[in-house]
Amino acid sequence: MLAAERHRRIVTELSRLTFITTDDLTDLLGVSRETVRRDLALLETNGALSRVHGGATIREATVGEEPSFSERSGAQADQKSAIGRAAAALIKPHQTVIIDVGTTALEVARALPADHTGLIATPSLLVAAEVSTRPGVEVLVSGGRLRAGDLACSNAQTTEFFRDLRADVAFIGSGGIAVQGLTDFHLDEVATKRAILANTMNSCILADSSKFGRAAVHRVCGLDGFDTLITDQAADTELHKALARAGVAVIVS
Repeated sequence: MLAAERHRRIVTELSRLTFITTDDLTDLLGVSRETVRRDLALLETNGALSRVHGGATIREATVGEEPSFSERSGAQADQKSAIGRAAAALIKPHQTVIIDVGTTALEVARALPADHTGLIATPSLLVAAEVSTRPGVEVLVSGGRLRAGDLACSNAQTTEFFRDLRADVAFIGSGGIAVQGLTDFHLDEVATKRAILANTMNSCILADSSKFGRAAVHRVCGLDGFDTLITDQAADTELHKALARAGVAVIVS
């Protein structure tokens, strides 16, 4: 089999499976492991795939700019609502809770029962307005520079606020989640997320399945940097294995 045909078959199999082992490719193509490794190295150089331990996976899509708040509000709406309900079900009365910015984080706030009691801290004015309707909730807003659309606060003041807050649980939005870790779009907000992760007893990432295998422009942390992923469907094999290796609990809404 010519090299070009091998490369075509490798890419075709990856588009179907998203991950394939070196041994599987050896059997599929009828060539040596060394030949498969050379093929994978060349395809990675050409941007067709990413090599990982034991095989290869589809190259993650890098997303440079976040869609507008209105666009994101309409996308995956049912899935985000389900994630919000699953997250809110984890919150116990009288806890100190952080709810981050973003459309899915807002669904967590909306899912809180009307009689909930406790403290909610947030960098989001939208979340603050939503939870302020619960008479038993004390609301803390971080302050900072305001970003339009999401009405999200971020800067050094915001980061310092969360460094001084010890929460029982935090629900954190995401731009993308992949084998390499958690990513987001806004650099100032990455610093906020890191401060929250460092000071919270139980950190939960909110990510609908459209975020899987996707990388936004700024890295927040590796998969070992948070405790729980709340999503709407199971991840693909490679991401599932990586989450398990990192000790992340996965809740599918």
